[in-house]
Amino acid sequence: MLSELYIENFAVIEKMNISLDTGLTVFTGETGAGKSILIDAINLVLGQRSSKEIVRTGAKKAVVYAKVQNITPQIEKLINRYGFESEENSLIFKREIYSDGRSSARIMDKPVMISTLREIGARLVNIHGQHDNQVLLNSENHIDILDLFAENKAVFLRYNAEYDKYVALKNEYKKVSLDEDEKKRKIDLLTYEINEISQLNLQKDEDIALQTKIKSCRNAEKIMQNLKKAYNSLAGFASDGAVDLVNEAARNVSEVSEFNKTLADVSERLESAEYELDDIKTRISAFMDNFYYDKNELEQMTERLDSINKLKRKYGNSIEDVLEYCEQSKNQLDEIKLSEKRQKELLSLMDVQKNNVVETAKKLTVSRKVGAQNFSKQVADELKFLDMPNIQLSVSINNTRYSKKGCDEVEFLFSTNKGEPPKSIGKIASGGELSRIMLAIKSVLAQKDDIDTLIFDEIDTGVSGSSAQKIGLKLKGVSKGRQVLCVTHSAQIAALADNNMLLKKETIEDKTYTKAIKLDEEQKIHEVARIMSTDTVTELMLQNAKEMVEMGRNTN
Repeated sequence: MLSELYIENFAVIEKMNISLDTGLTVFTGETGAGKSILIDAINLVLGQRSSKEIVRTGAKKAVVYAKVQNITPQIEKLINRYGFESEENSLIFKREIYSDGRSSARIMDKPVMISTLREIGARLVNIHGQHDNQVLLNSENHIDILDLFAENKAVFLRYNAEYDKYVALKNEYKKVSLDEDEKKRKIDLLTYEINEISQLNLQKDEDIALQTKIKSCRNAEKIMQNLKKAYNSLAGFASDGAVDLVNEAARNVSEVSEFNKTLADVSERLESAEYELDDIKTRISAFMDNFYYDKNELEQMTERLDSINKLKRKYGNSIEDVLEYCEQSKNQLDEIKLSEKRQKELLSLMDVQKNNVVETAKKLTVSRKVGAQNFSKQVADELKFLDMPNIQLSVSINNTRYSKKGCDEVEFLFSTNKGEPPKSIGKIASGGELSRIMLAIKSVLAQKDDIDTLIFDEIDTGVSGSSAQKIGLKLKGVSKGRQVLCVTHSAQIAALADNNMLLKKETIEDKTYTKAIKLDEEQKIHEVARIMSTDTVTELMLQNAKEMVEMGRNTN
């Protein structure tokens, strides 16, 4: 049950805090007072699309906060799946819309994706807006309504699973099924690519090693010249080299090191330098002895690197990429060569799976036909109560191509006058009749779900007099054991309410504000009288309103 609603800077609503009760709660007020805006705010906090246009002029953000109490174990299980927990069997939703278009959503003060918020919200509150009549006019929606009534979810899910398996097999069959020309072309191409890569016998990071070797070979003469100079500088050629000079310096300092601690340290360092330089001299000599340069080898390495780079340009940015491409090509080639065998296997599996789809689809159709009989009767009974005594309703179920929803095409056909055959609802129903048909369907479906809160936005559109009274009585009946919120312009419906809220718009210093007032008995009578009157509320109007309210109080 929706127990509390807080709205801030939402359209014409600056701040509004509403406490809501069980039973039938009616929202009334002048046209443009913000009644439908209130429903928009509830829609928003339960996950519907947002727009920065709803932020009140001059405000940084709009905020909607809703508290839902007495959640069912099924809802608790659902929210637990998304990592949320209720507190004292209650949930708190919060939505913020910023003037720059950003938005955020929270459940129990934890961030939540809008899609998750919408899924949970749909299990808590069912909102019937004025656009829902258009949903009824589209026959594609009728199958979903019938399935909800037929309570065939288990059968539907079984069919869905079988259908998905069949589609998966069919898609795989298409993938492996190639005509002979296409198959030959692919085999030739893949074979060529595999051979081109394989014949080089590539090694990981071979190109990097080749680049280093080629660079060294191309600079061989310069390398040898510089190393010879370095060696001569260390070993000496025409005169003493650096090693001998450092050795002599070390000996000279060593002879006087006993006289001074600093000189002893210098002597040790010179000895270390001598050993280091001598090791460097030896290493340079060894490198020159082993250094070998062959022009033919350079050409071979250059040609191989060019071949590797050619493959990299065609198949990847690195040798690793090229080898991976080769492996994938081998797998594709194997798949094609094995495709004929797999095709036969798939055809056999598809035949079996097609039978499974057909059999489960038949069960789904039977559940719909059984449900359709009861649905037609119950909706017709509801409509007779709603002053449509001559209504005829039939549910047309015809075979169509198989899809995610089975092989049935469902359409609700109505006749509002005796002697007229049932036709598509869009061809025969007026606006007021559409509202009553939708209410009848909602009333029947309300017995099939565990949603505690139903909201109707101007369900009485195009209806007045006795029909409006019947709609009010129906809403009153539906509200037994659950919460029904209704925006209305009908005095008959307002008089039947358990709780009445008046939305009033005021202009203060060139700004428009909307506030909600919970009406007491006397205020409720005055509001019913105001709705009935065309101008001034007279004593006679007040007396009539009082009688209507008293009658509504005594209605079971």
